[in-house]
Amino acid sequence: MRLILSTFLGLAALAAGAQTPTSLFNNYLDSLNVYKAQAQNGKTLSAYNQYQLFAPSTFYHGVAGSNLDLNKKDQDAESQEVDAALMSVYLNHPNLIIDSENNLRHAGAVKEDIKQPVKHEVAFVKQVAPLPQEQEEPQVDVVVEKPNFWKFKGDYYLQFLQNYISSNWYKGGESNYAMVASATLEANYDNQSKLKWDNKLEAKLGFQTSRADSIHNLKASEDLLRLTSKLGLQATKKWYYTLNVLAYTQFMRGYKNNDFFTYSDFMSPITLNISIGMNYKVEWFNKHLTGNIQLSPLAYNMKYVDRLALSKRNGIDEGKHVLNDFGSMFTADLEWKFSESISWKSRLYGFSSYHRAELEWENTFTFKFNKYISSNIFIYPRFDDHTTRDGHHGYWQFKEYASLGFNYTFGK
Repeated sequence: MRLILSTFLGLAALAAGAQTPTSLFNNYLDSLNVYKAQAQNGKTLSAYNQYQLFAPSTFYHGVAGSNLDLNKKDQDAESQEVDAALMSVYLNHPNLIIDSENNLRHAGAVKEDIKQPVKHEVAFVKQVAPLPQEQEEPQVDVVVEKPNFWKFKGDYYLQFLQNYISSNWYKGGESNYAMVASATLEANYDNQSKLKWDNKLEAKLGFQTSRADSIHNLKASEDLLRLTSKLGLQATKKWYYTLNVLAYTQFMRGYKNNDFFTYSDFMSPITLNISIGMNYKVEWFNKHLTGNIQLSPLAYNMKYVDRLALSKRNGIDEGKHVLNDFGSMFTADLEWKFSESISWKSRLYGFSSYHRAELEWENTFTFKFNKYISSNIFIYPRFDDHTTRDGHHGYWQFKEYASLGFNYTFGK
């Protein structure tokens, strides 16, 4: 024990003298080796005395207090020797002291236990809304449906015209009432690849009254039943190879004022035209003008009348029902939308058998006031050089009317 204390005092004295730091380190290491040998023989210091000797040099209040105490009976010999060694350092080499017991206590006592529990100050906030629970996705059955390449659309209107003229009107004329109803249905197939099949059914029927006609109270002023079917195979982006079928007739018997003769009837006449050619899809003026143009260099045209009395009026040999012709045909079905409320539909049809010609040009101008109310102007010139020539108009025929009424459209 005295060897360890002497070593500690020697280290302190060497630190105060001129000895080099390397010599001091070697002497300190030798002292530790001696202490190790003593510890192996069971001669060791207490844990507290070990700490005071080998911890960084510190000024302890208890060391100074024990040296000033005259009664040291309660202190063991080991503690007295350690206190004496530390006191010698305090008096002779105060420059070696690098810390004090006050600093250690301020940093935290080594042997003192925590007597009071540590309480954390918790700042309370408003209760946070719970996170929404993720709902389990219901099981979905995937159904793959076959694509529908058909599109349907239609256009209907019912319009009226009333004209009143008094009996003493200075220009003459007569009062009359008129109405016209029209229905157009379309069913079009397009497989978005090469094949197209367009079908259109048109039905139009109009009646008028006339006080000058003492025979007929009501006569047909507009009468049409027409079917157009066109099967196309795409050649380029706009052109299609097509097979075109056109058939048209009328519903009612046609009369003139104060005349019993029937000028037309159902199936008298009926025209069937079958042609092969090319069809061009029109999308001009930013798609304001749309439609198609059909050019058929090879066309078969059949005209049939059920009433033999009407054969000659329709260019058929007297006494025969049928006229068969081969030639060329063209049609142009166009629609030009000037605005949301004004549009123009035009159909130009021509057939030539190289010894006779037919030309029809139907024009319908529609003025829509709202979704259900509209007004129409219909202009229809026609040329047919295989009918009886008129002394005033020649082979030209002309029809025109204006009407106002109800309109309904779907599928556009």
